[in-house]
Amino acid sequence: MQTVRSTPQGIWLPLITPFRDGAFDEISAQRLVAHYARADIDGFILGATTGEGLTLDDDEIQAYVGICRREIARAGHPIQLFLGLSGSDTRKVLAALAASAGWEIDGYLITCPYYTRPSQLGLLRHFTALADATTRPVMLYNIPYRTGVNLGNETMLRLAAHPNIVGVKDCSADAAQSFDLLRDRPANFSVLSGEDALFYTALTQGADGGVLAAAHVETAEFAAVRRELFEGNQHAALMRWRKLVEVARLLFVEPSPAPIKHWLWRSGLIDSPQVRLPMTEVSEGLAARIDAEIAARRERGKAA
Repeated sequence: MQTVRSTPQGIWLPLITPFRDGAFDEISAQRLVAHYARADIDGFILGATTGEGLTLDDDEIQAYVGICRREIARAGHPIQLFLGLSGSDTRKVLAALAASAGWEIDGYLITCPYYTRPSQLGLLRHFTALADATTRPVMLYNIPYRTGVNLGNETMLRLAAHPNIVGVKDCSADAAQSFDLLRDRPANFSVLSGEDALFYTALTQGADGGVLAAAHVETAEFAAVRRELFEGNQHAALMRWRKLVEVARLLFVEPSPAPIKHWLWRSGLIDSPQVRLPMTEVSEGLAARIDAEIAARRERGKAA
């Protein structure tokens, strides 16, 4: 079976995982996915960092996949569905690929091995082995401030030649590295920004879109910023971004996804803002700031 190589573009949402009384809340998940499946979203990612994937059981993730598939079908909006995978043992990630082979997903977002800090050769062999083991597209996830290892551009570009490796979620936190990657990458290799507050800058330098947790909020505005830029309306895009950037910053004042869950709970999209340990709920101070921002945006909406 040959892989059909498609390059991820646009706004990708790393979906939060709603919990209630400590369990996966399927009712809230259905409401959440139904809402975003009708929004300006090009892709969903399940079970990654924002989705608290390391705390999820396989049956919970599989149930979430089923909910996404049903709601995407109902919406009639062509949204790709990728599964987030991570691990420091290549054999175990290969086993996760095999276990999910029958799931109704379109591809994978796979992070660099965390904690072990392998060499660039180790990263090359790790991702090559994983991409060889699936016919589905793989998006790399480079986030050295979480994993402890940086996937360098030389290695990235070698991996970009693999027929199953279609792009990267770039959280390198190195402006020069990101710029050089956008300049040097092949045409069929996507670069999606994973730094929400730097989304506009990444787009102006040539990024194809973003994997943005903050796009749970003001989804249409994130999409509009990209659309304006791609249509050549840089001033209009900048004006939109100036109003939007503070939301992106606010949602990362404390560890994600607790602030996003609080916002979605207050907005009625999920029934509880619960997170699983070791994550904790937002502080009272941040909760008050988020509540005030929601109220202010509602008032501006009424006045518009």
